Amino acid sequence: MPVSLAGVISQPLGPLAAGDQVQLTDPKGRRHLVVLEAGRLFHTHRGSLAHDDIIGRPEGAVVVSAGGTAYLVFRPLLADYTLSMSRGAAVVYPKDAGQILVQADIFPGARVAEAGAGSGALSCWLLRAVGEHGLLVSYERRPDFAEIARANVQRYFGGAHPSWRLVTAEFPGGGASAGLPERGAFDRVVLDMLAPWEHADDCAKTLREGGVVCCYVATTTQLSRTVEALRAQGSFAEPAAAESLVRGWHVDGLAVRPEHRMIGHTGFLVTARRLADGVTPPPRRRRPSKGAHAGREEHAD
Repeated sequence: MPVSLAGVISQPLGPLAAGDQVQLTDPKGRRHLVVLEAGRLFHTHRGSLAHDDIIGRPEGAVVVSAGGTAYLVFRPLLADYTLSMSRGAAVVYPKDAGQILVQADIFPGARVAEAGAGSGALSCWLLRAVGEHGLLVSYERRPDFAEIARANVQRYFGGAHPSWRLVTAEFPGGGASAGLPERGAFDRVVLDMLAPWEHADDCAKTLREGGVVCCYVATTTQLSRTVEALRAQGSFAEPAAAESLVRGWHVDGLAVRPEHRMIGHTGFLVTARRLADGVTPPPRRRRPSKGAHAGREEHAD
């Protein structure tokens, strides 16, 4: 039984019901994602849990397995769901998804192009941000990844999201003949692909004036080539580059210290604004260091 689409777009309230996704957390912090179904059992090495013991309870309830282990029950946050979803390509971590929503300024009603869709994790975040009256067109060139993304997004929203179009093609395939926006009609373009620098011209043609391109890349080589390509394209203001690091803290009375493990580097974000047509970006005041571009032509692919 699928989750109500309306109940996910607007946060569901009330008791847990059959068809709801719930997250069960044991005393050691281990989490399990379960879809409730009347009459079913959830089996763990610490004993089974009857779904019927959860259905009808409020969020934040505690249920006890047959082996005596207590589990906290909540509807999963989107961050929890994306980390536990089935994967084709690697998922965008929640810390990076949050920065993409902020740095790219994704707003309700925005028309957004995303390439590639991967496993659909970022698609879920973007769809939540644009809402029912926006548009997200997700491009994925690999049919197998596209199907994984479709299944993950539909599983989270409980069905086909009204604002989502998944296109199995290279960005920016499809076009107006496929019912997609005309060139220049996108407010935002988000690229999560191997070589985003190859699509600097496509981004300039696809974005409206004042729009934002946001590229997610993993390595410094990709970072450099993406920034230089946006600069050279001539239709963008000076790109900005950043990464985010998340470090948890252990807090127990006066024992307060950083966690031994942290979510360190996962990727870089490059963002740039689309200039008005015919405008030349002003020269940078900060000149590159001597030798910064030495050998670029000799080593170009």
